Amino acid sequence: MMLLNDHRILFGSALALFLFLTFYIAIIPAMENQKINNPLPRQAKVLTNAERAGKMVYIENGCVACHTQQVRSVEMDNVFGKRPSIAADFAINRRTDFWRNTANLMGTQRAGPDLTSVGERQPSAEWHLIHLFQPRAAIEASIMPSYEFLFIERDYLQPGDVEVKVPQKFLKNKGKKIVATQKALLLVAYLKSLKQTDYTDKSIVPDFLYKQAKKDQSGAPGGENLPNGGELFTANCASCHQANGEGVPGAFPPLKGSPVATGGDLQLYVTIIMKGYDPRPEFATMPPVGTNANFTAEDVTAIINHERTSWGNNAKKVTLDEIKVIMEKIK
Repeated sequence: MMLLNDHRILFGSALALFLFLTFYIAIIPAMENQKINNPLPRQAKVLTNAERAGKMVYIENGCVACHTQQVRSVEMDNVFGKRPSIAADFAINRRTDFWRNTANLMGTQRAGPDLTSVGERQPSAEWHLIHLFQPRAAIEASIMPSYEFLFIERDYLQPGDVEVKVPQKFLKNKGKKIVATQKALLLVAYLKSLKQTDYTDKSIVPDFLYKQAKKDQSGAPGGENLPNGGELFTANCASCHQANGEGVPGAFPPLKGSPVATGGDLQLYVTIIMKGYDPRPEFATMPPVGTNANFTAEDVTAIINHERTSWGNNAKKVTLDEIKVIMEKIK
């Protein structure tokens, strides 16, 4: 046969078959899929230049090896997002460049938490910077390596410097000022941009697959049906104030024995939760956690009652009506 006797015809035929199958099986279906795989309604806009550059820092430092960006349809993943991830979540992404298709950093394992909505769970840039410089300063049991090389030490701050308020016990050279480099700031900008788009059509996006029995939460003052304050605290507050309520000296203030948490100025307390706090130079700025997380009056009441009765705090619980009045007043 001519096909077998002439190597040019043989290899040419094989190449033609390979190209045909490549287009028919891979390229054409992918192009068709792109036409129907549109971004979700209300999806966040394309990354800014700073966020895109931060994504490259994320890739450069191998963060995808330990962190995922995909919420699975199992109950244990509901702390990482409002719902399971779907294909349309990634439709807004584009190739990194002509040679690299690293647009979707979904990851394959979790040595650290999923980052799908880390920009909502932890909106504080200062927290991210402290965590990058020394993870144990933010989370005592963290196994994440330190990224000190993304920071520089100075004796004195210079104009434009972004100081990172790292507790002294984590500094090799005591008294030095820790300043974030441009790469650190870009990486934090990218992390803060990671927010899962809420999907309003619940008939298309399912709830989490496995459901756990809800706990009885009727033990609030006056029989109010409040969410679990401990769970809300763990999801939104513990990364800074720590699970034991003791905070991190020099970075995040304690709630254990705090005059704000146990005192009678509820308006100040609610305002801090909803609008943030920045009165003390020795601590990092607290972002508007409640506003960012869309806390309801029930959520705020549950968190306050948890903080006022935990870690040895023994303050009187607040009522939902009290908090509703304050939240209406501080709008």
